[in-house]
Amino acid sequence: MNVAVLTSSRAEYGIYYPLLKRLQEDDYFNLEIIAFGTHLSKDHGHTIDFILSDGFEVNHRLSTIPQGDTSKHISSSIGNTIDLFSSFWSEHSFDLIFALGDRYEMFAAVTAAFPFNKKIAHISGGETTLGAIDNAFRHAISLMSSYHFASTEIYKNRIIQVIGTDKNVFNVGALNIENFIRQKYYTLEEFYTHFKIDLSKPSILITFHPETVALEKNISYTEELIKALEYCSRYQLIITMPNSDTMGNVIRKLLHQFIVTHPNAIGIESFGMIGYMTCMKYCTMMLGNTSSGFVEAAFFPKYVINIGDRQKGRIQTPNILNVPVEKDAILQAVQQVETSAPPERVEVYGKGDTAEKIIEIIKQQ
Repeated sequence: MNVAVLTSSRAEYGIYYPLLKRLQEDDYFNLEIIAFGTHLSKDHGHTIDFILSDGFEVNHRLSTIPQGDTSKHISSSIGNTIDLFSSFWSEHSFDLIFALGDRYEMFAAVTAAFPFNKKIAHISGGETTLGAIDNAFRHAISLMSSYHFASTEIYKNRIIQVIGTDKNVFNVGALNIENFIRQKYYTLEEFYTHFKIDLSKPSILITFHPETVALEKNISYTEELIKALEYCSRYQLIITMPNSDTMGNVIRKLLHQFIVTHPNAIGIESFGMIGYMTCMKYCTMMLGNTSSGFVEAAFFPKYVINIGDRQKGRIQTPNILNVPVEKDAILQAVQQVETSAPPERVEVYGKGDTAEKIIEIIKQQ
């Protein structure tokens, strides 16, 4: 079976990893990886290198990086990605194409495939993020897909609502969970060797993305976050950079200005999958508005101070504290975490056999 996997960013590649390994090792499948988006961007860590270092061949590379972070740049990038993939799909045939998540570039690649009647298998559909335009892209990808692999029963039911049928809609759990169970984490010493960061210090892992449905507020939101971080001098602040979303570069600039003037702050473009999981494992808490604060943090588990509305609509687990993007509210949440008992693990996202379930379902079709 000729199978293609679309991957456009560091985040979704890490989620794909257990499925990619099984596809690679199973003689039933001929796997081809299609890398595009920020994977090919030096400014975003050239994360295609992580794919190659994990032992995968990247069969196809399409350069679709936006020229900037304005709404026009993102819109133009969507059009350019559709145009590039229209030529690609006309020249390449696959029995099944995997698409994961909700990014605008993933939407563009799937949109280009749709007129060719390509069979798309969508992973992580049915989720809701009301503070990001990705919400619309996710549901659109579901409508253009032939197979649907949801991470919870709630998300499975939402897919059925979106597409109007339960045909080929499956709750298989979250692929991430298999990573956490099977991957070998770095030791504190190994992590320091790789990144020169001492995770034995009390640390906050911070990731803040733009709220793409409230563009006018992103500068003030970032400034408010930075005001809160000014009062967190007792922590090592590990700040990972935002995605290539609208106004992402503006946020990057403000964060970098904070980092260079604060010795306790460290900026990271990309840890890679094992590095990020290790950092999450050892950090004191997480802060920001990233989806990893929901699935991944529920596994370890870690307290997450989820700020703003970007992730509004996702399943809430007891380790998540939702607060507005306001200095005082953020600092109050930090204090609450400091005085709380450690959270308990919640297994709402499955038990770590998602890749196996997906393989079995595909072979039965």
